Amino acid sequence: MDEAFTGVEAQLGIMAACRLTGRSRATHYRRLRPAPPRRARAPQIQPSALTAEERAAVVELMNGDEYAEPAPAQIWARELDAGRYHCSVSAMYRILREQDQSGERRRQATHADKTVPELVATGPSQVFTWDITKAAGPVKGFWYHAYVITDIFSRNIVGHTVERAESAVRAEELIRETIARNGIVPQTVHADRGTSMTSKKVSRLLIDPGVTRSHSRPKVSNDNPYSEAQFKTTKYMSDYPERFDSPAHAREWFDAFIAYYNHEHRHSGIGWHTPAFVHFGTAEEVRDQRAVTLAEAHARHPERFGRRPGPPEIPQTACIGSQFRCHTTTL
Repeated sequence: MDEAFTGVEAQLGIMAACRLTGRSRATHYRRLRPAPPRRARAPQIQPSALTAEERAAVVELMNGDEYAEPAPAQIWARELDAGRYHCSVSAMYRILREQDQSGERRRQATHADKTVPELVATGPSQVFTWDITKAAGPVKGFWYHAYVITDIFSRNIVGHTVERAESAVRAEELIRETIARNGIVPQTVHADRGTSMTSKKVSRLLIDPGVTRSHSRPKVSNDNPYSEAQFKTTKYMSDYPERFDSPAHAREWFDAFIAYYNHEHRHSGIGWHTPAFVHFGTAEEVRDQRAVTLAEAHARHPERFGRRPGPPEIPQTACIGSQFRCHTTTL
């Protein structure tokens, strides 16, 4: 580039040479008149700085038996009360840092890293997930609390209740009743980090039979997708009340909805079967019957199909965690 620029410059001038070779004129002129080298700056000592002897005296003072425990601000105030001034409080801290004597002496709380939950279910009753959602009460600002426990493989709601308030005691009772009614102890119970979910009562209940406890990361709703999606389906129902008149009204509505959801609602995430079909092992029979119906329809009018139709596949896994290739949780 430099050789090409020199050859063109002699004939066309600097501006044309820069334009042809793509060199900036500012760069060209800067190279012709380079800036003088910078001289190393000598370290400056502030006139008001403490001398080495004064700094050593401050270190000796703060390391003495009398001041082994108090903080620098305490030392500064006590010395000032005694009619002695050595330096400012900030200067004391700087001197301590230089001596590697500054730091927090109290034991600090440490918290484990919040990792992404990694859960996989290959059949019903392996992984339960649960959460609590609010349902509007009869007046503004008053809420009922709906507890819902879902099997992530089948999407079957295996336990639920509606209460006036969120309670670790009621959560523990509901989980205990659900496990007993289900007849199979799940391998894992997943929840977010609400007070009921992380309570000692729930933890003790799950530890005894060896159930693994799993929790979402703080403020990450995607770590509990099955519960969140199920609550969305609940509140998007056309007959979902704007407000519930009483706990009895709320329980009556949720009982009817969950019966419908488990036994009538066809779920896209499980091959358009009902959660009960998958949970109780009848989905394959239903799928076989669907295959027969589709085959008969194809035999009657093959021209209406681009290819031989088949019923949707039933997913073989369900999981929580982005590192797994899971089926969606849309309802």
